[in-house]
Amino acid sequence: MPIENNSADDLQLIVPNLHRRYSGVTATNRMVAPKLALMFRAAWLGSHAPDGIARLGFGDLPKLWRRRTPLIWHARRNDEMIAGVLLRALGWPLKLVFTSAAQRHHKSLTRWLIRRMDAIIATSALSASFLKRDSTVVMHGVDTISYAPPADRAAAFAQSGLPGRYAIGCFGRVRAQKGSDVFVEAMCRLLPRYPDFTAVIVGAVVPEQQGFANGLKKQIEAAGLQSRIIITGEIEIEEVQRWYQRLTIYAFTSRNEGFGLTLIEAMSSGAALVASRAGAAEFVVEDGVTGVLTPPGDADALVAALEPLMRDPASAAAMGIRARARVLEKFSLEAEANAIAEVYRGLSISSPNA
Repeated sequence: MPIENNSADDLQLIVPNLHRRYSGVTATNRMVAPKLALMFRAAWLGSHAPDGIARLGFGDLPKLWRRRTPLIWHARRNDEMIAGVLLRALGWPLKLVFTSAAQRHHKSLTRWLIRRMDAIIATSALSASFLKRDSTVVMHGVDTISYAPPADRAAAFAQSGLPGRYAIGCFGRVRAQKGSDVFVEAMCRLLPRYPDFTAVIVGAVVPEQQGFANGLKKQIEAAGLQSRIIITGEIEIEEVQRWYQRLTIYAFTSRNEGFGLTLIEAMSSGAALVASRAGAAEFVVEDGVTGVLTPPGDADALVAALEPLMRDPASAAAMGIRARARVLEKFSLEAEANAIAEVYRGLSISSPNA
């Protein structure tokens, strides 16, 4: 619903989401925005709006022009930074905030936009090192209620109808950047030795990656594992959450990531974790305690890290319990929202209850 004029006058925070395709950036934004809306008068602009936050239509933007009190425009992509810079130049009283997850040197346009932000948030210390200006590190959080261990993991897996007793998963779009091929290679080598396990890749196959996905399917067929390595395709978020609850082990196989939200989703769900050193893995995972770290793109290392957990599912379950406890302590949505709120307050945007 469009906001009313009086609501526009009171608004303190705009959360723009200007991409129609659902992505990891969208997912992280959707989770934390309702928490911020409990602290600030906030509205979501764009697609994929979550529950728990007001909607701002593009037709509502003129109501905010040349108002006296400033409000936050919190961008997470270049196009959202561009929109914020243009709106401010035309008279909208915006304080511009940008969250960066990139772990690489930025292109010239991005560097130019970053210099025009009033505050920068980085999702890890490594991301911050590429920004060339002061920033605040705020790692992502996860909804520990939606991503929670099941009451009975064996029963949760049995509901899938898949063979075996245990599941090992790898989530994300099926492509080389996510290491889907590394996971399939490891499973083709391990599953014949561990008949109680079934592997699942939960993620969409986008048209431009169809050839890559077809190659994986041929590899799976050649190994005779069609019934034990499942690619779900795109599914609803509620079903994704159910799949996390079915897992005994989660394999994070990305070659590169901004953060890697599936890390903390899997940990919050109580799965044992084997993670490539990509994204925020080295900051999130306590190697050998709440997970095992491996080199990106290395199928041999992945096999070596997964096999002890597959051999001893009880030790995997114990690791999952420790992983859940770490998320509750360090990576809750409340912790993320509170840290972002402190950045806003540094720009003289105070929450009503502050």
